[in-house]
Order: sequence, then structure tokens, then C-alpha cells
Amino acid sequence: MRPPLVAALVALSLGAGVAVALASGGGDGGPGGAASGGRTAAAPRVAGTATRRATPPAPDAPLPGGPRALAARLTAADAGARRAAAAWRDRDAPPPADLTAWALDLQRGLRFLALRPRLERATRRELRPALARLTRDVTAAQRDLRRLAAGWPAHEVRVGPAEPLAVLERHYATARARFGVGRHVLAAVNLVESDFGRLRNASVSGAQGPMQFMPATWEAYGLGGDVRDPRDAILGAANYLAQSGAPGSYRRALYAYNPSPLYVDAVLRYARLIARDPAALPLLYGFQVYAGGRRLTGPGVAAARHASG
Repeated sequence: MRPPLVAALVALSLGAGVAVALASGGGDGGPGGAASGGRTAAAPRVAGTATRRATPPAPDAPLPGGPRALAARLTAADAGARRAAAAWRDRDAPPPADLTAWALDLQRGLRFLALRPRLERATRRELRPALARLTRDVTAAQRDLRRLAAGWPAHEVRVGPAEPLAVLERHYATARARFGVGRHVLAAVNLVESDFGRLRNASVSGAQGPMQFMPATWEAYGLGGDVRDPRDAILGAANYLAQSGAPGSYRRALYAYNPSPLYVDAVLRYARLIARDPAALPLLYGFQVYAGGRRLTGPGVAAARHASG
């Protein structure tokens, strides 16, 4: 069992990130609401039109503390990100600035809730069903990855740009045609293992590349390619998963890839989200890398190498 790079960063960043958000105060409900997870009696579900914003909040804008205000913030961020994703026609180009900003605000809210299960449940009750399911799946996956990485030592973190989303989607499609492994599963593995290739260093256990292969496993399943090349790595992962039981049993194949039920559950949550929601992949692609409570990528950040501890 090994922690994917993203799992290690989730473990390092969630606690500090929530602490910063709580300390910043501001917003409806304040830190007391976040600590208690209380819910206003008979509060209505958040209506999308009531929370529509013309522009996204600043990258460090304080998060509200109560479930109703958090639901409104998540609803606005989700709606803004979906509008921006629908308008993003050329996915060989980087995401537009408004998609990046809205996705970041959505990510910040979900990270805030991931360590507050009681507040997360109360907030979900205020959300429309589709966003409630997204919130449930992403926060549960983050908690699983945090548990998976618990106890592993801090290490240096190097980041770089991901390949364009359209390029990654072509890699997933090529691997699907050759090995029968679903694009949604390959995308979820790519996300969980390296945040779509943004994380560039080897893991603490020695796994390498955007799909995080151990050297011996790559030798057996890497098809003679370069473990650090996104296309080669995705094809190698599809080969390994197919040899391990996919697509007949993704759970068995993913357990072979990384023998932890926490890992399997996290990947499958993301995969199901991507499969059912056409906007999910560009939204997740628009999320940023955090480590040690700091955001390493995205608006206002210039970073290539960081200590994670």
C-alpha cells in the first residue's frame, strides 16, 4: 500500500486549510457555525438564481461558517464553474481565468467541509441534489485519501503544469480503445495519483510519473514507454488495470493497482462523478494543488518546488 502524491498533499493540507478558513472569520455564520455544524431550523434549499454572482470571490476570500451560507457559496461557485466550463471551447488551451477562479472557490469550500463531516452533512441538506452528490463524493474521497496518507513522512513537492485537458482526454480515449478501461476510471486515477500530472516528484514510496508506477511494475506493464510521459503512463495504467480485472471488476483492478480499500473507494467516487456529470472533469481539472496548508498553484501563485512539511 502506498500513498499517491495527491493523498499525501490532502493529508498535509486539509487541516491547515480549515484552520486558516476558521481563523479568517467573516461571512454569514462565522467560525462558531463551522465548529458546531448547526443548521437553521426549516431552512429552504438554496436556489441557484438566489446565489448567482457576476464575478468569483477573491482567491483568499473568507468562507462562511454556517451550513446555509456555505451552501449558497458552493452553489454560486458550482454554477459559475459550470458556465465557464460550457464556454471553454478550446480545451487544448489552458482553462479560462473565470473557470479557474470559480473552481478554486468550489474546491476551497469542499476542503473546508472535508474535515467537518457534521457540517458537511448539514450543508448538503441545503443543496440541490446534483451538487449535494458532488459534495458528498469529493469530501468523502478527500477523507479517504487523508487517512491513506496518515503517518507518511513529509517530502519535497515539485509542481508543474498539467497537459491540456483535451490532450489528456485523447490519451484516455486511446487507452480505452486499446485496453477497454473506461476513460472515467483513467481520469480518476490520474487525478488521485498526481493531480493530472501537476505533481512532478516521486512519491515517498518511490512511485514515479503522472500515474505513479513503482519501477518494477512499470518494467512489467509500461509497454517500453517513459514513465514520466503522460501518454505512456496512461497507456501503462490501462494495461495494468486490464490485466488486473478491468473493466469487469474495477474494484479488483484498482486494489491491485494500490492495495487499499481507501484508495479504491476514493478513485471510484471520482470515477462515478466523472461518468455521470459531463462538467465534473473540467471542474476537477480546474482544482489546484495544496500542501502544508498552502496553495501551490493557481491565481497569484508562482511555484515550482516546495517543502511539504
